[in-house]
Formats: sequence, C-alpha cells, structure tokens
Amino acid sequence: MTGNEAPIQSHLAKALLILILNNITMVVAKEKMMSYEEIRQKRVEENKKRMEALNLPQLSTLLHTPSFKPSPRKQMKPRTVEKQLVVVRRSSRVANKPAPVYQEVLVDKVMIPRRVSKHRDLSNRVYASDEARAEALEKAEKLESGLDPHFPIFIKSMLQSHVTGGFWLGLPVHFCKTNLPKRDEVMTLVDEEGHEYPTIYLAKKTGLSGGWKGFAVAHGLVDGDAVVFQLLQRTTFKVYIIRVKGSDQS
Repeated sequence: MTGNEAPIQSHLAKALLILILNNITMVVAKEKMMSYEEIRQKRVEENKKRMEALNLPQLSTLLHTPSFKPSPRKQMKPRTVEKQLVVVRRSSRVANKPAPVYQEVLVDKVMIPRRVSKHRDLSNRVYASDEARAEALEKAEKLESGLDPHFPIFIKSMLQSHVTGGFWLGLPVHFCKTNLPKRDEVMTLVDEEGHEYPTIYLAKKTGLSGGWKGFAVAHGLVDGDAVVFQLLQRTTFKVYIIRVKGSDQS
C-alpha cells in the first residue's frame, strides 16, 4: 500500500461509518414512529369499543334525526249555529199567567206649562231728586260725626234696587274687606228702637241678601233715604235711617 492510498482508505472508512450510523438512526426513528402509530391505533380501537358499549353511535343518530313529523293540516269545517227558541225566564208569581202582548202606542207630547211669575207693579215708584238725596246724605254725615269713632261706619244712599226691585244691598268693598268676615255669615241689623233683623252677608259678593228685604219693608225705606251702618260687633250693625225729604216717613 502506497503512502497516498492510506488517507483515501481512511476517508472511505469514515464515510461508510457515517452512512451506517445514519441508516441505524433512520431505522430506530422508523421503529419509534411505527410504535406511536400502533399505540394511537390501539387507543382508537379501544375508544370505539367503549362507545359501542355505551350505544353512543345510536344516540348520535337519534339526535340528528327529527323526533316529530308534521301532522297534515286539518280541514276546518264551517261552524253552523243552530237558532233555538228559548223560553224567557219569568218570575214565579207570573209564571202561570199569559205572556203580555206589547203594542206600539202613540203618546201625545206633554207640554209642561211655564211658571208665570208675578211682576211687581213698579209704576208707582217715587224717585228722589238729586237735591233731596244730597240733603239726606248731609244729615247722615252730621249724624255720623256724633257717633263713637271707635266703631267702623259707612253711609249708604238707598236706590230703587235696594228698596223695591231685587232687594240686594251692596256694601262698600273696602269696608267689607277690612272689617267684615271672610266667609258668608248671618249679620244682625239693630234699628234705633233695638229691634233685631237677621240678614245673610255674602262675603264674595260683599252685600246683604236674604233678610234685607224684610228690614227694608218693615222700615218703609224709599229711594233717596240715607242709612248709616255702625259695626258694633263682628256680625252686628247698628242702623240709623235719615229720611229723604218728601217721603211719607219724613
């Protein structure tokens, strides 16, 4: 063997060794792969047997299969209503009596007569002159100056509506708001002789209504008379009357 052949043989031996080792590695890896596949396949077979033992394939098939079938649509029959004659219930008191027969009867329209009110004859009214009215007011103011100033006072000159027509006596609004009750009350009018006359005071309308007519008629008040009202108590007036000149009472 020459000197040049020795290194070549050495290289060939190394290459052959490397090839053998690679083949051995591939065989071992292949055996490992085969063993892993065999183990996986074995486990798959075992799981399959367990599923068959538990009837899981059949259950899965049942879940994917519809459990009901739609029923065919029923044909609706037209509803027929039978009309029957029904005996009307009647009270036991009239059960044995023949049923009443109703007939249409024309009824004449009833006219309710209107209430005719008696009108007062106001043709004989006497109206006071301006001079006579002013004179009565002057006398009333003189009377007022002599009364006790601690009691609120106001003077009212009588008009036809106060003494002959509606018999409504409106009072001064400021006086009512300041001195009189805030709600409806019975106000007592006391004349110069001490006689008392109850009247109805309407707070919202600030005037005397019911009872005032009785006072006016009893004292013969006429148009132009001056009446002095002195508030002695919360619901009591002392009343002084100054007659107009020319009246029957003057």
